[in-house]
Amino acid sequence: MSRNTVAGWSFILPNFLGFALLTLLPVVVLFYVAFTNWNVFGVAEWTGTANFRRMWDDSSFWTALRNTVYYAVFHIPLTLAAALGLALLLNRKLRGVRFFRTIAFFPYITSIVAIAVVWNQLFSPEYGPINALLGAVGVDNPPGWTASATWSMPAVIIVGTWRYMGYYMLLFLAGLQTIPAQLYEAAETDGASPWQRFVHVTLPGLRTTTFFVTVLLTIESFKVFDLILVMTGGGPGQSTLVLSQYIYQKGFEENQFGYASAVSIVLFGICFGITVIQFMVNKRRNS
Repeated sequence: MSRNTVAGWSFILPNFLGFALLTLLPVVVLFYVAFTNWNVFGVAEWTGTANFRRMWDDSSFWTALRNTVYYAVFHIPLTLAAALGLALLLNRKLRGVRFFRTIAFFPYITSIVAIAVVWNQLFSPEYGPINALLGAVGVDNPPGWTASATWSMPAVIIVGTWRYMGYYMLLFLAGLQTIPAQLYEAAETDGASPWQRFVHVTLPGLRTTTFFVTVLLTIESFKVFDLILVMTGGGPGQSTLVLSQYIYQKGFEENQFGYASAVSIVLFGICFGITVIQFMVNKRRNS
């Protein structure tokens, strides 16, 4: 074995061992545990597809699945539009533009607990400034927000969009800066309006970035967990219960790791299937 080969393996091996022990092995074990009845205090009992058949009659599972889809359907386009809009606004040579970029990105790196506490105060039905403002403009019955089973998910979606749009804004900014300025100059010379330049120059130039952002947003939306856990706890009732939190409840609160693993595989399958479809659609558009 040559010296270069040994040196190469010496760099790769630590990362590979970490990946194998902390990621690959748990995933393999997960697929086994999903077909068993197991808790941390006993021996895993093979039950075949019983956990998956149990899901079919589990109303809480279907509620969590519906809530997850609900969150994703609204969170993805709202965050995509907000991030792109911010990127377009901040992709200009303006005084203090770096400061405003930092402000837009700041929510993404802020503690999720702090975010939940602040927004819960803002959404307070009785004392929150949001409902106070709505009352001031003539809204007689403002929403209950996180205290309402109807409005709790929209409140979470608003906060999720606000938190993540700064991160995806940076990705769009990077994409915007790869579009040659000559294309805009040529379009302007030909008499194209700002809207026409956006549709025919900016959007095609951002096709790869938009695809990348959409894939990341889809995965992030379907595995949302921490924001809902600390903001609503899945309530009121089960109005904001999502699959990731349901997995946590079944595994770590009820010690049903076999069933929790089965739900995890379903969530993985949903994310994997949607991602494959996105890649197929993107490949067809580019061909």
